[in-house]
Amino acid sequence: MNLLISEAFASSSAVHQNNPYSFICMLLFFVAIFYFIIFRPQKNKIKAHRALIDSLSKDDEVLTTSGFIGKIKNITKQGYILLVLNDNVEVLIKSDYISLVLPKNTIKKLDY
Repeated sequence: MNLLISEAFASSSAVHQNNPYSFICMLLFFVAIFYFIIFRPQKNKIKAHRALIDSLSKDDEVLTTSGFIGKIKNITKQGYILLVLNDNVEVLIKSDYISLVLPKNTIKKLDY
């Protein structure tokens, strides 16, 4: 009986010789997965938003991330936009908070 037990322990405690490059390959594989699933799409999204911000001009009708719809009255060099919400209200916002450029005359078509 002791003979069988000692053989079981001997077989389970045997040191396996792994390929030393397998860990490096596995690590590179996971880095590639993270790059293509997380970092690359986020980089493309940031690039597209930067192109949107750079294409803004006076009298564009925009939608902000907070849900305001307004017309651009002025764009400053520091990255701020003076947005006209209606006849009485003007708001100064950071240009990064513009989420969408609306088609012309969208504000006139809305019932408010």
